[in-house]
Amino acid sequence: MAKVNISLDAELVVEVMVLAGVGSPQDAVEAVVRDYIARGHRTEARTEHQDDSLREVEAKPQDPQG
Repeated sequence: MAKVNISLDAELVVEVMVLAGVGSPQDAVEAVVRDYIARGHRTEARTEHQDDSLREVEAKPQDPQG
């Protein structure tokens, strides 16, 4: 797996370490990135379900009006 090196504000990393209960900056950043990805997948799953429901409603023939 490829590795990426980045610079981050130390205070941010320490805060994440405390909140996540991890002991290393590497683990803290990985936890944040994994959580962000998981949240994105959950959002996609919810919006995909809503999109399918909207398509079903739009596909039903409408009664003549007027």
